Amino acid sequence: MGAGALVYSTDGSWDDPSAQPPWIQLEGMVIGNELSRLFRVEERHRRLFARLVVALGLSLVVFVIGTVAMWALESGRKGGDIHGVGDSAFFTAVQLLTVSSSFSNPLTAGGKIVDVFLELWAILVVTAVTGSFATFFTSGDS
Repeated sequence: MGAGALVYSTDGSWDDPSAQPPWIQLEGMVIGNELSRLFRVEERHRRLFARLVVALGLSLVVFVIGTVAMWALESGRKGGDIHGVGDSAFFTAVQLLTVSSSFSNPLTAGGKIVDVFLELWAILVVTAVTGSFATFFTSGDS
């Protein structure tokens, strides 16, 4: 690299502090400050990422357990819409993603309990992720 070359280091800073990229040289301007913040990875970014990974990981576990439970409890019931593992997985995914379904309601007591649990989990995860994003954005303004 030649003299004056900018090198972005792994800790999120420029190796030569006096040499900033052109898009950050808008000092004193709100736009310049905001743009410079876009390229910094801070602790709040790592916390948000960790929270999202935990929410996704636990939701995948709930998805697998819910799929197996709905298949075991509802598959093949007369008047039901779940006829196999694929239908069970679709039902579970729809309940987790939308808290709604075009499928008929579960027919067995166990299926209804699993359905309510899936809906509660979906609401819990949506509120937790929303709170995580709110914390992320408000902590950046301090």
